[in-house]
Amino acid sequence: MTTILVIEDEPKIAQVARDYLEHAGMRVVTAQDGRSGLRAVQQEKPDLVVLDLRLPDVDGLDVARILRQGSAVPIVMLTARSEETDKLVGLELGADDYMTKPFSPKELVARVRTILRRTAAAAPRDGIVRVGDLVVDGPRMRVTAGGRELDLTATEFQLLSTFARAPGRVFTRAQLLDAVHGVAFESYERAIDAHVKNIRHKLEPDPRRPRYLLTVYGVGYKLAEP
Repeated sequence: MTTILVIEDEPKIAQVARDYLEHAGMRVVTAQDGRSGLRAVQQEKPDLVVLDLRLPDVDGLDVARILRQGSAVPIVMLTARSEETDKLVGLELGADDYMTKPFSPKELVARVRTILRRTAAAAPRDGIVRVGDLVVDGPRMRVTAGGRELDLTATEFQLLSTFARAPGRVFTRAQLLDAVHGVAFESYERAIDAHVKNIRHKLEPDPRRPRYLLTVYGVGYKLAEP
């Protein structure tokens, strides 16, 4: 059974999330602060983490940073509506999606299902794609560049796979949102910029002068043709 970890210090919000996710057939574990959440990750090995960014003791951004040091577990962030900076920082740390409070619990379930579906099913469909010295191995969810293996999150892998299947093609941010979400239900296109920045830091020898993942100004991004 799929296990979801909800790290949320507001009991009512945690309970609502738990009720809806359990009704959707998932096992749910909750934690009320950052330290207990990190312990739960080690003990429960969740398939996805729902993470509030405003936590007592260890801040949610620090929790995300610690998680990304040793895990690619998908993360859905919960933020206050005014915290745009936190959203961008969280996405740059490797979070897969975000929702603003107050949120629809039905939409939370939909987003969790979408991310889990992407993580579990997208890779085997892709096969192995080679673009110059970049190799995207879908079945193993493994990417190498010049023989160097990249440690990508599920969202970063899906984005890079999308680029690799069509080198030279320019993708708009809306098209890339559609590729990673299934439907472009969230028009927060700056999220794509944060994910691309993350990929570049892992992929490019010099992220300030990218030679793989190029910006097409006023349009979007493309993978350079070999």
